Amino acid sequence: MGISLQKGQKISLNKEAGGALNKVVMGLGWDVKKAGGGLLKGMFGGGGTVSIDLDASCVLFDEQKKIVDTVWFRQLKSKDGSVVHTGDNRTGAGDGDDEQIIVDLNKVPANVKSLVFTVNSFTNQTFDQVENAYCRLVDSSSNKEIARYTLSGQGSHTAQIMAKVYRHEGEWKMHAIGENGHGRTIDSLLPQITANL
Repeated sequence: MGISLQKGQKISLNKEAGGALNKVVMGLGWDVKKAGGGLLKGMFGGGGTVSIDLDASCVLFDEQKKIVDTVWFRQLKSKDGSVVHTGDNRTGAGDGDDEQIIVDLNKVPANVKSLVFTVNSFTNQTFDQVENAYCRLVDSSSNKEIARYTLSGQGSHTAQIMAKVYRHEGEWKMHAIGENGHGRTIDSLLPQITANL
């Protein structure tokens, strides 16, 4: 298990991985919070259980904090091919990562200074209806978890700026941002992301 990050903490990815990293996976996982021993019920106690569609996104920024590209459920691959979203999970069902974004660090263009990872509740439920939510960074070659950040801070927010992976003095580092926000898609979070760069 990798290092468990606290809000605001910064780490060197190479140091935590024990060497140079080539490809990393940002994994997002969550479950629908159980109410009174069972899953949250549909509106007005109607049939079926509630599903919560959280969406992982990655925004690539240059040195001037300008957006270079965005990877999300409507664009699963960056234009340069360095960042790939593996697909949209609309329920959070199942064990392990529910959504993954794969980053080939060697292919990230030199003009990209940082990659910011976010999560939005597309179904607009708040995070107090979610449990076991996390993001984690995994070394793709060894499948070793480098770092994990718990997102299950209960609250009435519908989005969170999870973490930033950025270049600093020739190496890749990670910053656990953990800023709560609102909005169903990445577009509504952009002003807040820029403020946290």
